[in-house]
Amino acid sequence: MKKIFTLTAMTVVLCAMTACKDKKNMDNPFFSAWNTPYEIPDFARIKTEHYMPAFEEGMRQQKAAIDSIVNSSEAPTFANTIEAYEYSGELLSQVASVFFNLSECENSPEMEAIAEEVTPKLSAHGDDIALNAALFQRVKTVYDQYFHADGTCDSGNLNAEQLRLLEETYRGFVRGGANVPADKQERFRQLNEQIASLTLRFAQNVLKATNAYKLVLDSTQLDGMTTDQIAAAREAADANPETKGKYVVTLHMPSWEPFMMNSCRRDLREQAWTAYTSRCAGGEYDNTKIIDTLVNLRLERANILGFPTHAAYVLDDCIAKTPEAVNKCLMQIWQPALKKAKTECAEYQRMIAATDASAKLQPWDWRFYSERLRQQRYQLDDDVVRPYFSLDGVREGAFMVANKLYGITFRENPDLPTYNTEAHAYEVLDGGNVIGILYMDFFPRESKRSGAWMTEFRGQHYTRDGKNVIPIIQVVCNFTKPTGDKPSLLNFDESETLFHEFGHALHGLLSKCHYGSLAGTNVPRDFVELPSQIMENWCRNPQVMKEYARHYQTHEAIPDSLINKIAAAQTYGQGFINTELLAASLLDMDYHTIATPQHVDPMVFEKEALDRIGLIPEIVSRYKSPYFQHIFTTGYDAGYYSYTWTAILDADAFQAFKESGDLYNPELARKFRTILESGNTRDLMQLYRDFRGHDPSVTPLLRNRGLL
Repeated sequence: MKKIFTLTAMTVVLCAMTACKDKKNMDNPFFSAWNTPYEIPDFARIKTEHYMPAFEEGMRQQKAAIDSIVNSSEAPTFANTIEAYEYSGELLSQVASVFFNLSECENSPEMEAIAEEVTPKLSAHGDDIALNAALFQRVKTVYDQYFHADGTCDSGNLNAEQLRLLEETYRGFVRGGANVPADKQERFRQLNEQIASLTLRFAQNVLKATNAYKLVLDSTQLDGMTTDQIAAAREAADANPETKGKYVVTLHMPSWEPFMMNSCRRDLREQAWTAYTSRCAGGEYDNTKIIDTLVNLRLERANILGFPTHAAYVLDDCIAKTPEAVNKCLMQIWQPALKKAKTECAEYQRMIAATDASAKLQPWDWRFYSERLRQQRYQLDDDVVRPYFSLDGVREGAFMVANKLYGITFRENPDLPTYNTEAHAYEVLDGGNVIGILYMDFFPRESKRSGAWMTEFRGQHYTRDGKNVIPIIQVVCNFTKPTGDKPSLLNFDESETLFHEFGHALHGLLSKCHYGSLAGTNVPRDFVELPSQIMENWCRNPQVMKEYARHYQTHEAIPDSLINKIAAAQTYGQGFINTELLAASLLDMDYHTIATPQHVDPMVFEKEALDRIGLIPEIVSRYKSPYFQHIFTTGYDAGYYSYTWTAILDADAFQAFKESGDLYNPELARKFRTILESGNTRDLMQLYRDFRGHDPSVTPLLRNRGLL
């Protein structure tokens, strides 16, 4: 997942910092140049007390820059208005990127308090810019010089990227509320502030609820668990004096999912499943009231902006454009996926009935019987697979693929500053030149939210004087920690996750754009997943697997027999995988196509939405509403469909490599690198057509997933 932070109505980037005179401010590392390699954030010096003064000063500086634009006596031009706006807010962007990224993986009560204080201030600051009538008038004046009411465009003295920046800046102001009537602007501001605060509280509740639960087991309750899982559960227990000597299963995915797959104790699986799926559905960390409020506030804001629903507002800025187009895309996969899921369900029901004729398959049984049948059908034992997919080996495999496709290399540098000893820093080189820095942070911590994501401490861009600023990219995952003398060993899904997030990282690292707001991953949500998802294809390809998957002890390459089993099992379980994903996507659209204000009970709303599409009761949505962070926290609201939308693109794109007979085809790699380098500087679907030669087809995706 590409982590999206919305700080203001539009992206804040680049301007000159001013000196701060008092001693306290002089000690603040944000108020002086970072004397670190590549100007990496000075993590060792940054303390929690530094953030608020830096946020305040950053907002003050950007306000001064905006005032300078507005009060200029010169006629509005691209340089003195559009570029000047683009280059405003360097300090604010700098402190926000550090703070919000660390609050995701180094959280604390102090960080939470700062987030609660600064979030409404950032919302108000963004509104002050977006609703600045004089600033918008100058932007509109420049826009009207090049873009005409009849839909034509005169490029004049602007290049293609400058025209794109002008168009995106104008659209950003309009979407940020520049055309909101004066009598509704105060309410619009209130909505933005409330929405920002509620999304923050939602995320904090999920993190706390996830950390709060522990299933404590004794030695008689481990039946079915693998040796590695037992060792990890023992290590988790020994970390706490109250559970020392026992075994602990948590709600973090590396602990929870293997337990659900392997534990023979149906009663304990039910406990773990109930705890996982009932998070934040009441009690101390309740998110249900937040959802009710948030959905209605988003609708009200969309209406003020002239859209009938929040989804219509969001999608107007995406490739899909309309909720109808999204639903059409999803439903062409939903029907075959649901059909396959029902077949899978019948198979598992027969398995459970073989031991208990009266038992009915339940959601907490699905992973257990799916794993049993997978082992029977393909003789594919997770304990046999994992030794060939050590974390180090999979990471090096991702590096290898990037090298063969794009010629870049990765060099770990332990001397680079880092925010945690578990985060490793790499210099990324192209032709001997460092083009970016990559941080990789792989293991769960209580201060770290669950899941996997890519984000950036600094995006690639050029300064006003023409200097190329290299990106500083972060990949964060939650894999099983090494235990004893064993390294971290991944299952195959986790291996694909690493390749996925690494694909996002390549999108940021290979960026070659002039303007930061157009660079790297700053593309529509339903395109941003293409660079990540296409990398999964190399991860699972038998030829590539042979190159990187080696036994962590013997260093022998994965045998053909095991590769063939993994390949044969690629379409196994796709009914479940696709229905839970599509159910979440359709649920997201249902929340955000609500067209009239109403009380929303998330648990009732969710059941009715999933019943309408015929989801069988043995499967639940990939994320139940109270912990669905993608759509209530991380910027994928009315956008969760993008994983499926771009899956069509990635399957079709990888098909080009397969058709060429060379998975590292230099010409195709060069064309795809152009997509990665271009960010949002060009029409994205035209970029895709330039690569592929035609519009994407859904057939490769359906074939790959066994859904034809």
